[in-house]
Amino acid sequence: MPEVIFPGPDGRLEGRYHAQRAPDAPIAILLHPHPQFGGTMNNRVVHRLHYAFYEIGFNVLRFNFRGVGRSQGEYDQGIGELSDAASALDYLQTMNPNSKHCWVAGFSFGAWIGMQLLMRRPEITGFVSVSPPANIYDFSFLAPCPSSGLIINGTADKVAPMKDTLSLVGKLRDQKGITITHEKIEGAGHFYEDEEAHMQPMIQIVQDYVRRRLGEASR
Repeated sequence: MPEVIFPGPDGRLEGRYHAQRAPDAPIAILLHPHPQFGGTMNNRVVHRLHYAFYEIGFNVLRFNFRGVGRSQGEYDQGIGELSDAASALDYLQTMNPNSKHCWVAGFSFGAWIGMQLLMRRPEITGFVSVSPPANIYDFSFLAPCPSSGLIINGTADKVAPMKDTLSLVGKLRDQKGITITHEKIEGAGHFYEDEEAHMQPMIQIVQDYVRRRLGEASR
């Protein structure tokens, strides 16, 4: 998978880009957990999500937010990181001008950034939010949520507890015109530590959901 360096709002950003042969393949960007708590684009969940999208035909880009790895800049409380995500999407779209479907997927802090990006970019047709930390960050900006998507979390998550996720899902489901699908992985913690019991089922649910959405869009 080729390493890429692309311009961000505060200097260069480091990423990994995986391309398909089809000229009109859908595109997806992957957003990693909190930079100040060890989050990088090589986080296990993000890495697995990257390949999950690639395996079903997406051109996929994951990247390091500012100040992480070889990406320039410093942590900016989510404000700069949202700008980084917008730059990453710009770069991916420039590389794939014929793509008809655009998705964003984020894990933990990355899910919060991804859903903010969703509000700013109407071309995003779907989202996947894995373990969104609704107990830590305010998601009230999703009013209304502009796109249908999948929210998935573990029932044993102590970082982003289930009750807060259920509250978020409930608020989003009250909105008309969109469908929020919520899936739970029984016994999984925040990081889906058990490969067979937690990680693989989570990835399978994501792939099944995205395939279904792409199938519906092509009818």
